Amino acid sequence: MNVQAITLRIIRQFRRDKRSLALMLLAPLLVLTLMWLVLDGDRYEPTIALVNVPEQMSELLEEQDVTIQKMDLSEAEEALDDLEIDALIHRQQSELNVTLEGSDPSTNQAVMGVVQKAMQNAVPAQSMPFKPQFDYLHGSDSLGLFDNVGPVLIGFFVFFFVFIIGGVSFLRERTQGTLERILSTPLKRWEIVTGYVSGFGLFTILQTALIAFFAIYALDVWMAGSIWYVLLVSMLLALTALTFGTLLSAFANNEFQMIQFIPIVIVPQVFFSGLFNLDAVASWIKMIGQIMPLTYGASALRGVMIRGEGFTDIQMDVYVLVAFALTFFILNIVALKKHRKL
Repeated sequence: MNVQAITLRIIRQFRRDKRSLALMLLAPLLVLTLMWLVLDGDRYEPTIALVNVPEQMSELLEEQDVTIQKMDLSEAEEALDDLEIDALIHRQQSELNVTLEGSDPSTNQAVMGVVQKAMQNAVPAQSMPFKPQFDYLHGSDSLGLFDNVGPVLIGFFVFFFVFIIGGVSFLRERTQGTLERILSTPLKRWEIVTGYVSGFGLFTILQTALIAFFAIYALDVWMAGSIWYVLLVSMLLALTALTFGTLLSAFANNEFQMIQFIPIVIVPQVFFSGLFNLDAVASWIKMIGQIMPLTYGASALRGVMIRGEGFTDIQMDVYVLVAFALTFFILNIVALKKHRKL
């Protein structure tokens, strides 16, 4: 009877907590669907620009799983720098120079495989008088997988931990009655939100700086740009996660419900942050990532750390992160007004 009573109590508890029940049933389906959309795309075909390449070599390359574009040298160099192509093949006298964009090791391997296979197909009937020489616009042949995903992981861990800590801390302020007592004072709601964000923000800055410095200097993640830009982007990500976490905490009644937001708002961002190559998926799937802060943070961090980009190159990502943080900040004030009318 005791076992039956406990079982019935748990069942009744879940029936009353319909949000937990819905999340338990639907969240795994959502995550699995996103994984299917991202990982079940077509095989990636690299895009290569040919400049003054012999017709014989061009025909051999076109037989491979690759998209060929013929340009002049200046157009190809600009396209390579803008990430519109993955590699540039340029014939100079008796040499065939292959310049790889370089920031993604898997794409580098795909391009090198295509070129080497084309060269092998030319032997021995049509012996190719060239041997390809590979070089890199960004990175080098020593750029490893962790160097490629490291910037994304820095952004992800900053966002994840700040979201959880900020959200749960703000929730405890409410459940313990501290927030209600503050609301009874003459303080304006925007002042309360600013105070909480500033207080939590000091610790998130320390945490963000620690994660970034540890990844770069202790784990030796590839670093081609300025550490100050890394800190700037990481702190904007942390501020966005903090305001986002405090916003969602207004809709949670306890820590358990706050944790339930993770598979809904954190996990999907992982799939669109750059950890997985989305070049082969449909364009409408890529659009999902445009509404996720981590997409912009990871893009800027990867640009700075792997390609050595400066503020001009990452400014759009920075502005979007600022817009996210300001939007969540304002929504925090609105949520405070809606749920705690005085």
